[in-house]
Amino acid sequence: MTPWRELPIARRLAAMFAGAALLVFALVGVALYQVLQTQIVRYQHAELETKLRYVAGSVGACDLRERWHKVEDKVESMVSSDRSTKVWAWSDSDLFRIGATAPQVEAARGAADRGMGRLWLDDSDAPYRVLAQSIPAKGERPSVQVWVAIDSQPYRAALRSFAFALVALGLGGAALVALLGHWIARVGLRPLQRLSEQAQRLSPSKLSQRLQPTDLPPELGRLTDAFNGALDRLEAAYTRLEAFNADVAHELRTPLTNLMGQTQVALQRPREAQRLTEVLTSNLEELERMRGIVNDMLFLSRAGQGDIALDRVCVPLATEVAKTGEFLEYLLEEAGMRLRIDGAADAWIDTSLFRRAMTNLLHNAVQHAAPGSEIVVEVRGGDGAAGDCGNGASVAVRNHGKSVEPQHLARMFDRFYRVDAAREHGGERHHGLGLSIVKAIASLHGGSVFAASGDGQTTVGFSLAPPAA
Repeated sequence: MTPWRELPIARRLAAMFAGAALLVFALVGVALYQVLQTQIVRYQHAELETKLRYVAGSVGACDLRERWHKVEDKVESMVSSDRSTKVWAWSDSDLFRIGATAPQVEAARGAADRGMGRLWLDDSDAPYRVLAQSIPAKGERPSVQVWVAIDSQPYRAALRSFAFALVALGLGGAALVALLGHWIARVGLRPLQRLSEQAQRLSPSKLSQRLQPTDLPPELGRLTDAFNGALDRLEAAYTRLEAFNADVAHELRTPLTNLMGQTQVALQRPREAQRLTEVLTSNLEELERMRGIVNDMLFLSRAGQGDIALDRVCVPLATEVAKTGEFLEYLLEEAGMRLRIDGAADAWIDTSLFRRAMTNLLHNAVQHAAPGSEIVVEVRGGDGAAGDCGNGASVAVRNHGKSVEPQHLARMFDRFYRVDAAREHGGERHHGLGLSIVKAIASLHGGSVFAASGDGQTTVGFSLAPPAA
C-alpha cells in the first residue's frame, strides 16, 4: 500500500474531500435520524392518546352491566380495523374486563407506570407502545384500568429504511465528492504542471532561462518569483565561480610559465654554479608566490564554509594595531611613510586573524598611499566609546593618495580584483586576495567591510560584532 505522503496531491485532496463530506453527511444523517425518531415518538404518543380517550370515554359512559357489551363492540370494531392496536380493560369484577389476562395486566401496568412505555408481547418482534388510564367507578361498574397499545414494528421498519437510505446516500455522496474533488484538484494543479514542465526544460547550458509567471495564481506566482530569485543567485554564483577559476588559472599560469622558462633556459647549456643558484632562487620565489595563492584560496574556502574556529579574547584593538605596525615597520620605512593610531576600543577578537586582516589593510594602504605620507588607523567602539567589549568595534585605515573611482569601490573586496591589474609596487607582485581575506575575517567576527574614497583620501576598514550570548 502506497504511504500517504507518497500519494499524488490530487488523490490526497480527493481523499480529504471525501472524508470531510462523509463526516458532514454522517453528522447531518445522525441529526435527521434523531429528528425523525423524535417525531415518530410524538406521533405514537398522540395516536395512543386519541385511542385512549375514545376507549376511556366509552368505558366511562357505561354504568350498567347490560351496557358493557356495547363498550366491547366499540373496542372490537377499533381493534379489527387496526390490527396493530391492542386494548385491555381490567377491573376487580370479571364482568367488566376486555381481552386481558392477569400476566398481560401486570406487564402492561409495569410498562405504563411512567407514562408511555414499552411492552413486549409473545407474538411480536418489536415492543408495543402502551398508555394507560384509570376510570373511576360509576353505577354498577367498578373502577376500570384501561390500556391501549400500538405495535411499533412499522415505525421501526421506517426508521431502519431511513437509516439505510442515509448511509447509502452518504457513501454515494462521499464517492461523488471524491470524484469531483479529484477532477477539481487536477484542474487546479494544471498551472503547477505547466510550471514543472518549464523547470524540466532548464539546463546548465541556459543559465539565463527563467520560469515564466504568466497565467499563474498568486501562490504559484510567488513561488515562481522565489525560484527565479534562486536561479539568479545560482547564475551569479556560477559566473563568479567561472571568473574565480579563470583568475586562479591566470594567477598560477604566470609563475608556472616563469618556472618553466627559467628552467628551460638553464638547461639549454651547462651553467656555472652561481647561475644555477640564481635560477633556483628565482624559482623558489615563484613557488613561494604560488604557495601564497593556494594558502589564501584555502583560507577563503574554509572561511566561507565556517570551518575556521575562532579563539576570541577581549583585547584593546589599538594595542593589536600597534603590534601589527611594528611588524610592518620595515615596509613603512622603505616607503617613507608614517603610521598613526587614532582612538581606542576593546573588542572580542581572534588575535591572529585580526593581525592578518590589519596586515592586509596596511599593505593595501602602502600600495596606494603617496610616498612620504601618513597612514592613519582609526579605532572606534560600537557605541563610540572605548573600554566595553560587549559593544563591538570598527577599524578603518585611511591613506592619502589617488582616489579610487566608485565603480572600483564596489568590487574592492572581490577575489582577484585589482583596481590596476598591471601595477607592481617595489617589485612585489600581489594576486588580489588581500581584501577578500579581510572581508572573510570580518564575516567570521560577525561584522562587515566598508570602503570610501574622495578628495585624495581612501578609507578601507571593517567592523567587529560582539560574540553571541
